[in-house]
Parts: sequence; C-alpha cells; structure tokens
Amino acid sequence: MNRERLESELGRFEGDADARRVVARQARDLADSGRVAEDLEFELTVETVLENLADAPADHSLVERWNWWIGSLELSHGGYERFQVRVY
Repeated sequence: MNRERLESELGRFEGDADARRVVARQARDLADSGRVAEDLEFELTVETVLENLADAPADHSLVERWNWWIGSLELSHGGYERFQVRVY
C-alpha cells in the first residue's frame, strides 16, 4: 500500500491534512497486519480503501468514514478495533 498516494487520494473526502495523514497511517498499519488478506482474501490497496470509504454515509467526514468501515469489519470478523481512529 502506497501511504503517500492514499493520503493524496483521501482529499476527495471531507477532512483536513491531519485527518488524511491519520487515516493513511491506520490504513498502512492495517495493510501491514495482513488481517484483510486473511479474513477477506484480498490485498488492501489504495483503491479498496477508497471504495470502502465511499460506501459510508455521505454526511460522514473522512475519519467517520474510516471508523464506519473499520466498525463494519469489527462486527463481521473481529480484531479490527485497534485500527479505529480514537482521538482526532
């Protein structure tokens, strides 16, 4: 996962540079963990992150979109809570 590219692409969602940096860091940590590949059988890429964030409710900010997606993964598979953005 290219963290710098993801951080740039996250600009399409509502959120400032700090939000983009935090979400990109969490996405990179998630990719490095191998959890998505293990649970969902696909590699976490910039495109898959953007697609999943786009599925969140339209009125959500970038951090809310990230936490919405991570919350969904937590409910369906468990073990994803540590990737949530807790304090922003």
